[in-house]
Amino acid sequence: MSVDHSLVRPKGVQPLFLSVRAGMTVIIGNDNSDDWWMADVLHVDGGARDPRVPTLFQVADVDDGTIRWVCADVVTHIVPRC
Repeated sequence: MSVDHSLVRPKGVQPLFLSVRAGMTVIIGNDNSDDWWMADVLHVDGGARDPRVPTLFQVADVDDGTIRWVCADVVTHIVPRC
């Protein structure tokens, strides 16, 4: 018998990464540590099952310009525009 291990969220509450779009600045971190860094989102890549759901982000580190791919669930905050 298979077991569903998915997270159960209250109705109306969406994960933060669903709101991320290219051009936004985000904070990327890990819940298990205090390490975090800020990045600009360059590209949003959708999933295989549903291309409208973001699974990967191509980001540029704001400190050194390094471009890398990160999983969508490591985005902890969206930095508001001034």
